[in-house]
Amino acid sequence: MASAQSRIKRSVVFFLVPDFSMLAFSTAIEPLRIANRMLGYECYRWRLSSSDGGPVRASNGVAVAVDTSLADERRHLTGENRPSMVFVCAGVNVEKFQNKSVNAWLREEYNRGIAVGGLCTGAHILASAGLLSGRRCAIHWENLPGFAEAFPKVDVFADLYEVDSNIYTCAGGTAALDMMINLIGDDHDDNLVNRICEQALTDRVRNPHDRQRLPLRARLGVQNSKILSIIELMEAHLSEPLSLIEIARYAGLSRRQIERLFRQEMGRSPARYYLEIRLDRARHLLVQSTMPVVEVAVACGFVSASHFSKCYRELYGRSPQQERADRKQLLNAA
Repeated sequence: MASAQSRIKRSVVFFLVPDFSMLAFSTAIEPLRIANRMLGYECYRWRLSSSDGGPVRASNGVAVAVDTSLADERRHLTGENRPSMVFVCAGVNVEKFQNKSVNAWLREEYNRGIAVGGLCTGAHILASAGLLSGRRCAIHWENLPGFAEAFPKVDVFADLYEVDSNIYTCAGGTAALDMMINLIGDDHDDNLVNRICEQALTDRVRNPHDRQRLPLRARLGVQNSKILSIIELMEAHLSEPLSLIEIARYAGLSRRQIERLFRQEMGRSPARYYLEIRLDRARHLLVQSTMPVVEVAVACGFVSASHFSKCYRELYGRSPQQERADRKQLLNAA
């Protein structure tokens, strides 16, 4: 009969970063617990870790105790406590976490053949460690614009999760559940996957390339297919905005028809709506990256920083510089 140790499929370290997402963390760890229960033995083993071995507070304010420190994990790289996987659990304010020792540890884990992954915004830390250059990864849609600008050599996607060789990343939220159940399915079979889904009250495991956000139809409460296709076109051309004439040609409508549709369905002109989604992207870049304001302006299709600042102030009631300063103040106070 096989020993208890030999029956363990995976030994996982969850490294918690301050302000990590409790939702992503819990939906990643729970499938492992359920799998053990369904199998009747400890197939999956895990432990929690932090930089100093102290409790880590999640973004919802709950402090979670951990089992090991970074120093402990370095010692565990050799010996029976060596993990087979390491997941970095992050969330809001991930840009604030800058720890060269953690980066070096992650590189060492990966170079020793240990799988590494990121939950929610954990991909940001993996990229900072230099592990994602030329790799595919997933990150939460809200953080994607800033991440793409900060790490241009990384192939980032608004997918639920990505598996590229020995690197696992997911967008957070319940996407962690899909990624972990898929991983368990690779180890076992569909029967175990189905039993886990029944226990978790989920009817299916989503495809990794399923969309993160609600479809535009549900998100905007708009049913008109022409309007939806035009908005999708706008969202795909933020750095180099299309003219209304070009949009009309793509949509097969006249400019007057488009103007009338937007007034009826969106309560504003198409030009105003286009401007607002470009400014929304700019806002994400301002709070998630260190890009100069002029570069943010160019990335969002503005011909000058002064025009960008004027439009930004009109919509949000403060300048781009004030937006960034307020963000820095919030991070420093956290």
